[in-house]
Parts: sequence; C-alpha cells; structure tokens
Amino acid sequence: MPAWLTVVGLGEDGPAGLGETARDAIGGASVLIGGRRHLDLIPDRSGQERIVWPSPFETAIDMVLARRGQPVCILASGDPMLYGIGASLARRIDAAEMRVLPAPSSPSLAAAQLGWPLQDVALVSVTGRPVELLHPHLVPGARILALSADGSSPAKLAALLCQRGFGDSRMIVFEHLGGPRERRIETSAATWGDSAAADLNLVAIECRAAPDAVSWSRLAGLPDEAYRTDGQLTKRDIRAVTLARLAPLPGELLWDVGGGSGSIGIEWMRSHPACRAIAIESEPTRQETITTNAAALGVPGMVVVAGRAPEALAGLEPPDAVFIGGGLTVEGVVETCWSALKPGGRLVANAVTVQTEAAVVSWRERFGGSLTRLSVAQAGALGRFDTWRTALPVTIWVATKP
Repeated sequence: MPAWLTVVGLGEDGPAGLGETARDAIGGASVLIGGRRHLDLIPDRSGQERIVWPSPFETAIDMVLARRGQPVCILASGDPMLYGIGASLARRIDAAEMRVLPAPSSPSLAAAQLGWPLQDVALVSVTGRPVELLHPHLVPGARILALSADGSSPAKLAALLCQRGFGDSRMIVFEHLGGPRERRIETSAATWGDSAAADLNLVAIECRAAPDAVSWSRLAGLPDEAYRTDGQLTKRDIRAVTLARLAPLPGELLWDVGGGSGSIGIEWMRSHPACRAIAIESEPTRQETITTNAAALGVPGMVVVAGRAPEALAGLEPPDAVFIGGGLTVEGVVETCWSALKPGGRLVANAVTVQTEAAVVSWRERFGGSLTRLSVAQAGALGRFDTWRTALPVTIWVATKP
C-alpha cells in the first residue's frame, strides 16, 4: 500500500517553520489529527475532518489504523520519532505506508544552545515514565537531557538529584524551546525547590556530586549494600558470574524465577535500557522489596509476578534467558522454563544444597550444558590477624537451547 499517513513535526514557531512538503501534507489530508494546541495553529479547511487525540491515549493508534487508505496527517511536536507518536505508529504500520517530516527536536535545540555534543549526552524521558529512570545516569560529570511530563517534572528531578547527593548539579530548564515564548532558567538542583515550570519544558543536567555521593556501575556485580534484602540475595561475586553466563543482549527478556531481592533481574535490565525482566516471587514482602530495589537502581519498569513456579509462569511472554534461583527441586519448574525458552536462549541455575546440586547434575544429563563450581573467600579478622572466611560453594548450570 502506498503511503497514506504523514506525520508532521511542529516546532514552537508553528506553521511558520514548516517546509512546502509538510504544508502540502497538511492541506491535502482528508483527516487531520493532533493535540488541541497543534490543531489550533492550523487554519480550518473546508471538508477536512479534524480529530483531537482521544483520552485515554491507548485507543489512538487503533483510531488511526481505522482510517487506513485515506490521506491522513498527524501533527506532533518536534521529531515524532523521538519518544513520539511516530515511534508508536512505526510499531504497527509498515514504513512504506507512512511518511515522517520531523522538526528539530527539543534535545537538539537544547544541545545546540548549551554547546553539548548530542552523541555524548544521556537522553531520558519522564513523560509518562518514572523519574527513577534518571538513577543509572547519575555519574560525576555526566550530561543529561530529560524530557519532562509537565511543569512539576523539574522539581521531581531536582529532589531525586538531591536525594542521591547530586544537589550541586547545574540544572537548566528550557521552556517553549524554539518559539517566541522561549525561556531559560539556570540554577542548581538544590536551589530549585518546589518551583513549577511551564508544562512544555526540557531539563538539562550537568552532574556534580558531593564527596559522599555514590554512583553505581552498569557492570554486573553491584555491592550487596546497594540492595534492600532479608538475606535472600545472590551475593556480589556469584551475581557477577551469573550475569556473565546469562549474557544479556539489548532488547532481550529475562525470567528471574524465585526473584528474592530482584538483584539478577535488576542488573540484567541495567546492562542496557532495552533489556527487560520479569521476576517471579511468591512471598509478598519480597515482591515489595523487588519493586523498591528496582526503582532505587533505575529500572522501575521491572515486572513482578506474584506466585509460585511453575503455575505462575503460564501465559508469560517467552524469555530469551531464564535464571532459576529457587525451585530447582520443584516438579515442573525446569521443564516449563526450558519449554518456554526461545531457541538460542540461555538457562542458568545456581545450586547450593546437596539436593539442588544433584538436581542440576540430572538436568545437565537431560538438556546438556556445563557445570561450574564457584567458591569465594573473603578476608576477615581473627583476633589480631586476618583469615579467609569461605562462603558456601555454588554450582552453576548453564544450558543453551538448540
């Protein structure tokens, strides 16, 4: 089908900033769709149907698809393919059916004003997303551009920065970038307070850390003290090896069976923004702990499924990798995980007791893979001297599905 849908990006300067192709697309459309603010910028045309985005917005894509084949034009802000409606439509519509005519995005405009090379800047959207997504980017010297949800977003971001020991960070709030009402407010996170900004704003952050501020690496093996836990935690050194064997790739999904404190799933997701994880946990207190840890470590999108495996696994999206931290001796758990695992997917299980070690030996005979035994010792005081204190050895079974 030829292109029937055009998505036009508007800047704050409105139609004055549009090229001829974009003007023709708007004028030639039988249906014009957009927010009220954008539609009010375009003069009425006889015979053209105008539709304001519905609420809730979840129905919007189906509304557009219902007009497939008609000349439809959508008005959007800036670059529609940057956290915009164009990106959402591209997941449902073939590229040949859609034209996108972008305007400069607000991050591009802000970076140009600040003199920040855009490829060196972390881009975070808190539009309809938790502000905790900022956590992984808080590193001394880092530069961040945050797309705000509304006028309250700068205050929420400033509060998070202060909480993490980054209150001295330079914070520049851009309102109505690229238009006649453009305004720039520069301050520090600590002095922003509860001030509200215009609803249309972008926040630039140059991270400055207090001496006692902590920044967590994206590499696997965060310190154990990074987690709130009741003791059900895969320890740091074992966790680093386990994640290496799980080998996360961008966009992959992990099942963390027996989530405990959520550390494996959390560090899987921290490895890349596109990685996803589902933690299966039967204990309500631990479910809450996983959610708390995930938000505190910058992956609030981690999904927690309440229940016991294998019953709780029914209907879940097939995983690219599975970690079994609990339930190895429960009937049906390994079989269900292996059956659901995608071809080429990795299954990793850690065994500590004699019984679970016997189980992974049995599973290796059936499904193949490798066994590795790890023994970690930490130096600890013994009177005036130090001695080695060895933790319980852990046997790791790793298998790849053909």
